[in-house]
Amino acid sequence: MPNAPYRVVQWTTGNVGKSSVEAIAKNPNYELVGLYAWSKDKSGRDAGELAGIGPLGVKATNDVDALLALKPDVVVYNPMWINVDELVRILEAGVNVVASASFITGHNLGDDRARLEEACQRGGSTLFGSGVSPGFAELLAIVAATSCDRIDKITIAESADTTLYDSPDTERPVGFGTAIDDPELQPMAAKGTAVFAEAVRLVADAIGVTLDEIKCVSEYAQTTEDLVMASWTIPAGHVAGVYASWQGIVGGKTVIDINVRWKKGQTLDPDWQLDGDGWKITIEGRPTVNMAVGFLPPQDMIENAKSIEDFFVLGHIMTAMPPIHAIPAVLAAAPGIVTYNDLPLPQARGVVSTA
Repeated sequence: MPNAPYRVVQWTTGNVGKSSVEAIAKNPNYELVGLYAWSKDKSGRDAGELAGIGPLGVKATNDVDALLALKPDVVVYNPMWINVDELVRILEAGVNVVASASFITGHNLGDDRARLEEACQRGGSTLFGSGVSPGFAELLAIVAATSCDRIDKITIAESADTTLYDSPDTERPVGFGTAIDDPELQPMAAKGTAVFAEAVRLVADAIGVTLDEIKCVSEYAQTTEDLVMASWTIPAGHVAGVYASWQGIVGGKTVIDINVRWKKGQTLDPDWQLDGDGWKITIEGRPTVNMAVGFLPPQDMIENAKSIEDFFVLGHIMTAMPPIHAIPAVLAAAPGIVTYNDLPLPQARGVVSTA
């Protein structure tokens, strides 16, 4: 670690961004020096206030030039969807970026990937994306695969009941709330989860496989009754269940399958039954390795929670932390776009509780 803390600018204060601000503020290895918030109502407010913690003495701003003038070591970039022009501007200024956004390898971006790579070279900066939902599941699969002398197939399956997850802006793009007979529905899951194609490529690169094809297979389930949630309602006959399976294929055989199954409510048709929330990772081969990954709140959180909504922050933390923990390795890497395959194993520094 450096003699002085790494200077960090946080980019946005959505759900994941808030958890990121809190984590950076608490970690002695980092110093929060700036905060970008695009909306005028957040500009000028204290970063801690926006994150729901105590004041930090850092004011949010929508002035990109002012933030870059701070000469931060790194930007922690947490928008759900990346803005290529924005990232090019940051990288060209010589500022490294770690992201939890819809970015892992950048190969879904076409010519825009080359723009990002060129920006890194011009600025001498590095771009790393852990992906979303969250990105560390692929890393766990990559590590588990090192125990095999033969790999037939790698599957990462995420399942979640998202009934209480109130984020229509991020859920509508994958199909939630769309009429089950809407002719525009079928490709929505693929478009909304396109970053999973990059996750498939990441795993393929890790095991040295050249894929012939990456394709998405999607399914939908409808609610048979109006599903009323905190900020929106899904009418009967509309999508309340989404399944998307991104498959890496070699010689007609699926060797990597990264999939999600999300559902809402108890009136689904077909009636999908989930075996708990979390991830099941399977490395089929010799040996076959099975891994179930779940998450629970710590005891102090259970004791202080006022409602079930208080536990939603766990998912935000799990998305925010992988890029933060990757910062030291990213700053030590050569300029360019890097993935987990280019970095040493991330280390969780500065977060051990001594209380």
